[in-house]
Amino acid sequence: MIRQPIITVLGHVDHGKTSLLDAIRDTRVASKEEGAITQHIGATEVPIDAIHNVAGPLIKKFGFNLTIPGLLFIDTPGHEAFTNLRKRGGGIADLAILVIDINQGIQPQTIEAIEILRAYKVPFVIALTKIDSLNFYSSKKGNFIDNLSTHNERSKQLFDEKLYTIVGELYKYGFEGERYDRCVFGKQIPMVPCSAHTKEGLAELITLLAGLSQKYLEKKLEISFEECAKAAVLESKEEKGLGKTIDVLLYQGTLNVNDDIAVLGKNGVIQTKVRILLQPKPMQEIRSTKDKFSSVKSVSAACGVKITAPKLEEVLAGSTLIQIRTGKEVDELHAELMEHNIEADINGLVFKADAIGSLEAMTNLLNKEGYTLRKAQIGNITRKDVMEAASLQAQDSLLGVVLGFNVQVDLDAQIEADKRGVKIFNEKVIYHLIENYKNWVEEKKRLEKQNEMNCLVMPVEFELIRGKVFRNNKPAIVGVRINVGKLREGWRVMNKEGEVIGKIEGIQSDGKSVEEAKLGEEVAVSIGGANIGRNLFEGDKLYSCIPIKHYAGLTKYLSELSEEEKELLQIIKNKQKTTEEEE
Repeated sequence: MIRQPIITVLGHVDHGKTSLLDAIRDTRVASKEEGAITQHIGATEVPIDAIHNVAGPLIKKFGFNLTIPGLLFIDTPGHEAFTNLRKRGGGIADLAILVIDINQGIQPQTIEAIEILRAYKVPFVIALTKIDSLNFYSSKKGNFIDNLSTHNERSKQLFDEKLYTIVGELYKYGFEGERYDRCVFGKQIPMVPCSAHTKEGLAELITLLAGLSQKYLEKKLEISFEECAKAAVLESKEEKGLGKTIDVLLYQGTLNVNDDIAVLGKNGVIQTKVRILLQPKPMQEIRSTKDKFSSVKSVSAACGVKITAPKLEEVLAGSTLIQIRTGKEVDELHAELMEHNIEADINGLVFKADAIGSLEAMTNLLNKEGYTLRKAQIGNITRKDVMEAASLQAQDSLLGVVLGFNVQVDLDAQIEADKRGVKIFNEKVIYHLIENYKNWVEEKKRLEKQNEMNCLVMPVEFELIRGKVFRNNKPAIVGVRINVGKLREGWRVMNKEGEVIGKIEGIQSDGKSVEEAKLGEEVAVSIGGANIGRNLFEGDKLYSCIPIKHYAGLTKYLSELSEEEKELLQIIKNKQKTTEEEE
């Protein structure tokens, strides 16, 4: 007996993965998701009868003799933040669809998906989506090849140019692709042009998936009833009339009502007994539950199934469910739990997530960005988390935050955060979370740099404009032009010999006081200690007198200075007298 092949869908964000599955099962799932990106693995069963209904003539044309019971899709998130979740999907997948937008071609997450498929040695077909958006091609429901034949030669040529551009991109990553009707199976990757909107090409895609599974994976799909049942927990939810339930993808063995099972919970391994098994009716995605499930006594891999059992309140989404036979299964889950929780006495970020998949994903993404983690755990954001983040603020203000993915913030945690000035980032879309934190870090760094630079005396050269002496002394008031850099109130200034002339006591532009004068501006300045005709003359060039201790800061922010300011900095350093007494 053979099971349905498990098919995973990978690709770049917004290239149409979920929309493609919507078209196959004719339901609307993508529109229900946060941020239009599928956040948790979904499962869809397409039975063999439906495959024959959709693609019967093509199955005969290709000569496929199908004995598989159907196809089971897992809809794996496409954004790069979900690396580990995708690897879990890739790890249990028999076959994959790599979704590529025909207009955008290979993108960063496409490359990542290719590497995952290569690492796990998962065979795949390419769905070239959104052909209905091509302005030279009229897409309509039906077979792609039949529709293409109705177009003129110029349209066919333009279509091939689009397709073979992607073939060239694919070749750079070690794979040879070809349009499915020209493909040498086993040597080339079949590429199926299709549209989720018009449903063109879907019959060919389903035919290839079924036929290739039958031809190349039949031995792998054989079910052994001796194997311990294993499943991936997709979601934990409350169902009216049932209480707490878990949705799982069974990928190994057979699971029965009354079986003892072990699954990961927030506080360790949960051991319980299966009370009810609810299997989705064919062609229905497992998250759309209303009137769509029927009770069964036993289920075999591969399938999506809903389980009711005692003690499911704290089950973690993304964890492994194992049928207990010897007791060693419990030890296996303990080891898995220890892998995911991080708690270390180091300077790092505090992160809380709702599920193992998002915990892994965020941990990897933060590590990739160069951040370290002090704590990474599953659960709501608590007062203890805020206190921990607050303790880090004095050492590193950028770490004095709490990151949360799809979790609740306890009331006392929010009160403590407001009191201590701890920023809480809590998002339902994981890439928003990391982007928002990164943007906050950049803004924080920008403000800190700005504040530090505002405290530094910068290199400036300005000259007295002839005929613009308004007072000779106590203080001298003159008109000046800024030649290099900017001039601020409170700075001491010197002449070309390095002698201190006085201190800028005020700056006016158009009769109004300003804090600084910028490059090219002409302003009136008052200089305390200056005396026109004695130590200061019309046409003189003056320079900022930079305190020795400011040079370290200027060196730190040297890249922020213009080339003229950098040159002037060295000139000023040479002019300044080493015996000068700093204020």
